[in-house]
Amino acid sequence: MELVKKLTTDFEYEDERGLICQICHGDIAQVNYVFSKKGAVRGRFHYHKTAKEQFYVIRGKLHLEAYRGECKEEYVFQTGDVFLIENQVRHNFTYLEDTALVSMYDTCVETGENKKDIFYDEG
Repeated sequence: MELVKKLTTDFEYEDERGLICQICHGDIAQVNYVFSKKGAVRGRFHYHKTAKEQFYVIRGKLHLEAYRGECKEEYVFQTGDVFLIENQVRHNFTYLEDTALVSMYDTCVETGENKKDIFYDEG
């Protein structure tokens, strides 16, 4: 089972002026910039009931643990990697280096009336 899909950028163009990287296109409802220091842990094995979450690692390196039911997977992503976490997949990040990344959601996590599409395991 593939809980997390490694993706590629749509295109990259680099010349003497610098780099343009199209991370994704299409229906994105929310974009977040995240910076985490080496050793930080984020996520606490949360999941989203409806939102799919795509990431682009600007710089750094992280360890991702993901599971759904009995299926458990681990990944290491670093600078330039793009990946997608499907909805209903519990996930947790441990940052192996100072890391900057962008997270993009196909539906907003803030669902209104002080509610969020963020859920945690009980117990």
